[in-house]
Amino acid sequence: MDLTEMASVGGFFALRTRAPDGGGHLPLARVYAGDTAPLTFRVDKVAARLRAPERRVAASIAHLGLAARLWSLALGPAALYGEFPDLPPDALRWDADLTSPDDLWLATPPRMLPATADRIREVVQYGHLVPLADALRRDGRVSSPLLRGNAGSALAGAARELHAWAGRNGRPEVGERALALAAELFRHPGLRTTGVLSPDGASFRRRSCCLYYRCPSGGLCGDCVFESPPRRSSAQRVSE
Repeated sequence: MDLTEMASVGGFFALRTRAPDGGGHLPLARVYAGDTAPLTFRVDKVAARLRAPERRVAASIAHLGLAARLWSLALGPAALYGEFPDLPPDALRWDADLTSPDDLWLATPPRMLPATADRIREVVQYGHLVPLADALRRDGRVSSPLLRGNAGSALAGAARELHAWAGRNGRPEVGERALALAAELFRHPGLRTTGVLSPDGASFRRRSCCLYYRCPSGGLCGDCVFESPPRRSSAQRVSE
């Protein structure tokens, strides 16, 4: 696994294996186990930066970013090298005050796993996204369908980034593997209902909204369920 090549795909794909200077990195397992202070800090920081009108808007955006980061750390090497690193929550350290690629680092030597959709699902979806969603709901009011939609959107986005990078770098097989793995992951009931994946796997339209449009500088994302910013009642029906 070439960490430099992975990082060249984009910051979300960069895996740190050395402790950054300074920072307040702690095991994600602590957050999942009930220490919600770092998550609360992160949501508050996002809320202030985006001037979010509701806390759940900031919680959704914070979740979407971390979900994209986690999918990318697995899907990137899986598509590039046919294997990916295990990301145990007790060894994957997170600093809620930092953004990618400095937010995460793996505190143990990478243990490589076969690049199958089942193994990626086990590591990312079950190992991180399920307990992360639980932690966010403990921190504040945010709906389960919205968080599942974020997980689907983040997965589709990671696959698109890999596909685009592969096209620019003459590595079409990498892009095809990324789309194929994402399509297989979307067959799981926990992701299948989050949106509609195009037959070629290159585009995705979610069935929920991350609520970013509600921020003063926000708008609709490319995969949003809405064609134009909705009125409040319509947004509630889709997102809650």
